[in-house]
Amino acid sequence: MGKYYRYRLPPWARQCIFTFERCILPIMIYQLIRTLLFPSTLDVFLSGALVGIFIAFYLEWI
Repeated sequence: MGKYYRYRLPPWARQCIFTFERCILPIMIYQLIRTLLFPSTLDVFLSGALVGIFIAFYLEWI
């Protein structure tokens, strides 16, 4: 259901997903660098969530 589900969405929602998919990598890289330099609990959880979302997009689960 994940691979073709996004194409059943309205065009505006599909465009939001595609835009978010393109923006997640730079945000993830910035957050990982920030976590390495200034680690805190929130940064670690946020980095983990971003990596999880990136993997979900990469494997086309979303």
